[in-house]
Amino acid sequence: MNIQNAQQEVDNWIKEHGVRYFNELTNMAQLTEEVGEVARIISRRYGEQSEKESDKNKDLGEELADVLFVLLCLANQTDVDLQQAFNKRMDKKAKRDHDRHHSNEKLK
Repeated sequence: MNIQNAQQEVDNWIKEHGVRYFNELTNMAQLTEEVGEVARIISRRYGEQSEKESDKNKDLGEELADVLFVLLCLANQTDVDLQQAFNKRMDKKAKRDHDRHHSNEKLK
């Protein structure tokens, strides 16, 4: 599935199961909340904090998918073609960062 298909699938889901998109500010808050849930899992599972018993069964993939869902909602409701934007960004990063990362002593 490409990003355009994912945006369409989210839009179809909203039309079929939701009433409407939450407004942009609400979705921004939702995105922040979902990113926080991802951060909690990563900091406790891969970082130095101990993992609470209640967090041990949380699925990182599902939480990342929640982030992606809200991100796709925001793209849809602000008329952003995320596939096009992603492709443009990847081209820019490839040109800008190719030598930069290979020359970074910290990455060797």
